[in-house]
This record gives sequence, C-alpha cells and structure tokens, in this order.
Amino acid sequence: MCRSIKTLRPPALPDEATDEDIHAAALQYVRKVSGFRAPAAHNREVFDRAVDAVARATAELLGGLEVRGHSGRAAD
Repeated sequence: MCRSIKTLRPPALPDEATDEDIHAAALQYVRKVSGFRAPAAHNREVFDRAVDAVARATAELLGGLEVRGHSGRAAD
C-alpha cells in the first residue's frame, strides 16, 4: 500500500516499536488514504483524530501479536 510504512513487529524491527514509530506509520496511512500530505485547516481536526485512532489500533495490534521464535511475547 504505502511503501514508507515499515513493518513494526519483530523480527522486522529488532526491538518493540516506539510511540514515534507507531505515530509515523499512522500518519503515512492517513495521508495515503485521504490523499492529503497536510490537510487544510478545515480538515485538520478530523485528520488528526484519524491519525490518533490508527495509532491506537496499531498499538493494540502490536501489543496483542504473538510472534513465534522471538523473545518477549513469543509463543514458542
């Protein structure tokens, strides 16, 4: 979909994704879907809410994934 969104789960990312990693991915996603790199003032609030919602969903997803063969939350 968007080439600048990177995989945030191990082993693609050696450590846990940071809040900054998650926010950057969410921002790229919302930019791609909306077609706006930066929204106009009248769209800023809904754009920012969408980024926050995607970031929350991403953090929830990453927090719940079990990655086999990786220490931490791994299911060996």
